[in-house]
Formats: sequence, C-alpha cells, structure tokens
Amino acid sequence: MATLIYSLCALTSLTCLVLLWRSYRATGARLLFWSALCFLFLTCNNVLLVLDEVILPASVDLTFWRLAAALAAVALLLFGLVWEEG
Repeated sequence: MATLIYSLCALTSLTCLVLLWRSYRATGARLLFWSALCFLFLTCNNVLLVLDEVILPASVDLTFWRLAAALAAVALLLFGLVWEEG
C-alpha cells in the first residue's frame, strides 16, 4: 500500500510540474516559472522517496538527498516569491 501512495505522490508532483510549466510557457508569468522549478525538486524528492523506501535495499539511505531536494524546492519558491515582489 505504501508503494502505491509514494508512487501517486510522485505522479501528482510531476503533473503539477507539467501544468505549471505549460502555464508559464503560455503566459510568461515568472511566478509560474518559480513554482514549476519548486515542483521539479518536489518530484525529485518523491522519486527519491520511492527509490529509498521501495526499490533500494535498507542498507542504502537516501534521506540526505531527499531532504536536500525538499530544501532546494522550498528555497526556490521562496526566492521566486521574494524576487517577484520587489
């Protein structure tokens, strides 16, 4: 059951990435660009979660890389929000 949930989360993040990127390309709104980049790293985070918890053996720990991807996602979104405000 966990495999299904992790996979659906990755697919949802990927779907959000694609939709945000398409909207950015259509409108040119820069906040959509930063949001798409955020979801790119959130998708990486979810894919790493699937690899870490489901596919790879327990001796391999991808926690650092998952947290790094999540931090990059939040930092990009925060940067985009601050940058576009100014």
